[in-house]
Amino acid sequence: MADGQSRWSADSAGGLVPSPDYSGALYDAGAGSSTYPPGAPGSAVSGGGVTANHAPTSYGAVTPPNGSGGSGNSPWWTDARSDPWRDPGAPAALILSAPEPDPVPAAEVDSPRRRASLGQVLLISLLAALLAGGLGGALGYLAAVKGGLQDAVPLGNGSATTPGLAQRAPGSLAAVAKSVLPSVVTVRVDSSLGSAIGSGFIVSSDGYMITNDHVIDGITGNATITFNDASTAPAKLVGTDAESDIAVLKIAKSGLPAVTFGNSDSIAVGDPVLAIGAPLDLQNSVTAGIISSLRRPLEIADGSGPTRYYAAIQTDAAINHGNSGGPLVDAAGHVIGVDAVIKSLGGSQDEAGNIGLAFAIPINQAKRTAESIISTGKVQRTVIGATPQASYHNPNGGVLLSTIAAGGPADQAGLQPDDVILSVGGTPLDEAGDLVAIVREYAPGSVVSVSYLRGTARHTLQVKLVASDG
Repeated sequence: MADGQSRWSADSAGGLVPSPDYSGALYDAGAGSSTYPPGAPGSAVSGGGVTANHAPTSYGAVTPPNGSGGSGNSPWWTDARSDPWRDPGAPAALILSAPEPDPVPAAEVDSPRRRASLGQVLLISLLAALLAGGLGGALGYLAAVKGGLQDAVPLGNGSATTPGLAQRAPGSLAAVAKSVLPSVVTVRVDSSLGSAIGSGFIVSSDGYMITNDHVIDGITGNATITFNDASTAPAKLVGTDAESDIAVLKIAKSGLPAVTFGNSDSIAVGDPVLAIGAPLDLQNSVTAGIISSLRRPLEIADGSGPTRYYAAIQTDAAINHGNSGGPLVDAAGHVIGVDAVIKSLGGSQDEAGNIGLAFAIPINQAKRTAESIISTGKVQRTVIGATPQASYHNPNGGVLLSTIAAGGPADQAGLQPDDVILSVGGTPLDEAGDLVAIVREYAPGSVVSVSYLRGTARHTLQVKLVASDG
């Protein structure tokens, strides 16, 4: 060594470190360069960049950047203590030799053909990269839009591959509703009592329709009819029967879809039914239920008009204000009744709502009334020719006859005043109005079985009912 200084000294662990007295071996801390070689002592390494440290005061022990005793990637980092070929007693020496310069290749001149080939390769590569990037972006966008996030959690048990319930059979409730809805209308009326909203259904292609008498009660001018497709047309009143609660209107439009009538005499308790109309002005509403009871005698007296009588079809299908006048249909889509009245748990009539007890006028009775109104302009009701006593009440049931019309059906059959009729056609009677309601359900000319008490003896006879004089 030219200056006689030792370049290395032992540290506390027995290894060799640069001597603090040596200043001209690996680096010169006073050199004018502000940047040390990568990985050298005295340099601060941060993330791959090198930051100068101009005043190193100690070299210390050197730790390789890869965290082990190996040499790492930089030739500046060594660990002499782990070198098995190193003699700790031998003097240390560092020999630096300048690398040999790389030979300068002879200039090579590309031929025009080669230059053209390289240009084509570059052009093709550029186009391929652009196409690949564009296609990848488009596919990524479609996947994001249609497929959602790749990490989305799948829900359910897959998607149905067959229509399943979408293949609705002709007899399904959905198919029935679809077939009947075009024939159901909403009725809006201005009357002396205010505005009213109800329902109705078309019974002929030239515009005749049926609704309840209480829907058009006090009508002034024409009613406004709203169809299933939201189109409208005016309708005029043809005729009405308050006691039967049936009214007929004529819509100023032709080519209309008419309902199909069913037979209310052939239905049974438990049969499924649909009620269609505009409850609470919610047009085209469909509710489902069953027939809960048949021939339920009802006498409705609200004090504003004649008493109404129903031998009603009882249903648990949800019926509310606005359903009045709409059809009650069976599972085949045939109209079997006219929705008319609901039972409530007290309160005013305006506050009444569905509690699963609703009643419809049998369609056989409603149809007879409507046909009579259209053809004759008046109503003929079915009668038995006897007057019941309203004040009679017996815990065992029955209706006491107060008078018998001479020559009428009851008289001809042999009934007498003070006889107590127990049932008509097998339907028990409890109130005076029950006799009127049950008799009116039958068509004129029908022969019915009547069970009665005369004194304490029970008898049965047949009575042929007739039409009233109107």
